[in-house]
Amino acid sequence: MADGSNKPLPGVLRWNVGDLTVTALNDGWFQGSLDLVTGIPKEEAGALQRAGFRPEAPIVTLNAFLITGAGRKPVLIDSGYGHFGPETMGRVPAALALAGVSPDEIETVLLTHLHPDHAGGLVKQDGSAAYANAELVVHADEAAHWLPDEALSRAPDAAKPYFENARKAVAPYASRLRKHEGGELVPGIIAVPLPGHTPGHCGMRIVSGDKSLFMWTDVVHMPAIQFKQPEAGVAFDVDGEQARATRKRVFDEVATEKSLIAGSHLEFPALGYVARDGAGYSFVPVLWVGGEA
Repeated sequence: MADGSNKPLPGVLRWNVGDLTVTALNDGWFQGSLDLVTGIPKEEAGALQRAGFRPEAPIVTLNAFLITGAGRKPVLIDSGYGHFGPETMGRVPAALALAGVSPDEIETVLLTHLHPDHAGGLVKQDGSAAYANAELVVHADEAAHWLPDEALSRAPDAAKPYFENARKAVAPYASRLRKHEGGELVPGIIAVPLPGHTPGHCGMRIVSGDKSLFMWTDVVHMPAIQFKQPEAGVAFDVDGEQARATRKRVFDEVATEKSLIAGSHLEFPALGYVARDGAGYSFVPVLWVGGEA
């Protein structure tokens, strides 16, 4: 619509994890198709979408997460699509404003991986840093896969835009880029390597006292399909077999441990639990009664 009413409003939801506050920031959505689904027949994927009361052509939603607490600077986990994505996306800056946080206040941006829907929001349209005072933190394997000149030169033509966009997103942070191999990145936030979707793909475990939240980033892209059928992957998994094995392992772990989880592509506000459901699993959204984990 010409008046912009088809564009999603920014979504923000705060949740307390011990002494920390986790704010889910909805970046919007993009229209997918069943061609994105790998590992299972397209007909099965479509049937699962319909059974989940979702359009047969999946709509993929996207979230970033803000971590705040007394006496500490704000930390952002992922940045959204920014200007790299369609007009239905790019809502993280507006969501941050609703949360009362200026981009200049962000001290650290933790990147789960370098796909454009997670890293595109790092830069403004003029190519400058959207978070002028932030250190950028990314897994060493992720940086090695996407950023070197030789990685771009050997990439298939169809994949080159992914490499080019990753390089553009990271470029203004070159002097303040920190690479890691997992473990605690800032106090209370622990990187958990989840390889397969990309080589350095990481979840983030947010811990305060005896409370925790596991943000598993891109373990799931299409909830109506992948919880019921963990064999289902997505076309942009760098290593589909490894991504499938990671998803199955994570589902088993969080269902067994009854862990509170969040996901980049779970439907906003993206917080809940995973329960075993026959041969597959189901997602149980958390009861929101004021934001206490």
